[in-house]
Amino acid sequence: MMDGIEKIYHGRELLSIIIRAEYHSDGIVFITPDDFPHQIGYMNRPEGYVIEPHVHNKVPRNVEYTQETLVVRSGKVRVDFYSASKDYLESRVIGKGDIILLAAGGHGFTMMEPSEIVEIKQGPYAGALDKVRFVPVNDERLIIK
Repeated sequence: MMDGIEKIYHGRELLSIIIRAEYHSDGIVFITPDDFPHQIGYMNRPEGYVIEPHVHNKVPRNVEYTQETLVVRSGKVRVDFYSASKDYLESRVIGKGDIILLAAGGHGFTMMEPSEIVEIKQGPYAGALDKVRFVPVNDERLIIK
């Protein structure tokens, strides 16, 4: 982890980015790679700073996989990471104020205490076509880093 940002890889594939609640930087920092379909930027601006009004242009985009961002408003959550072939890899614990981008592979969650989470992802929602559910890792095999 570097300065409150943790990147989880499986081989060379970036599975997830965790932005810890204590992360701080000046100005604007884009945390995701430019080619990600789901972009996360962090801004720290002084009082009176103005972002000029703007509209976004219509730009066709092709999104093949859903990436999602979770914002933990309260509680503590264990995040289990899996490869695309559903093999368990490792886990992390995130808490109040942490933000996690789930970019690739599989993932599952266990609430370690009552938790409030906001989920942000691309749409439109594809219903049953959107995901494949599978059996979670057995607690005896957990690797929490």
